[in-house]
Amino acid sequence: MNKSKNKNVQKQDLSKNQQIIFDLIKKSNEPLKAYSILSNVQKKGIKAPLQVYRALDKLVEIGKIHKIESKNAFMACQNSGCQIAKATAFSICENCEKVSEIKNSKLFEYLKGFDDKSGMKYKKYNLEFFGVCNECTAK
Repeated sequence: MNKSKNKNVQKQDLSKNQQIIFDLIKKSNEPLKAYSILSNVQKKGIKAPLQVYRALDKLVEIGKIHKIESKNAFMACQNSGCQIAKATAFSICENCEKVSEIKNSKLFEYLKGFDDKSGMKYKKYNLEFFGVCNECTAK
């Protein structure tokens, strides 16, 4: 199956609510909080917070979106090579609050085999790096 057919299949696999919410998040220039999403989709028939949370949970599970834990907000996956929905890393500007998904194969290779002295077997991670972006530094 070629890539364009595979993308269409994935799109068809989304429920109506999931597709509506995914489209909204994908078009946004910033991470969106659940209640902001709800207020934007109510005219499309999604009325209850539970409907939004169920759709968000599924979209995170399948890797279409990521949760930015420190902001309790969601953004579309920006990494076309993102293969693991449970392994994410973000850079967050402390000044303008711009969030970007980190695409660094060395980081992901290191973390894939990460082992600490406790013997913990890690199933997922969500890293958030804070600093000042180039635009803010240039100001």
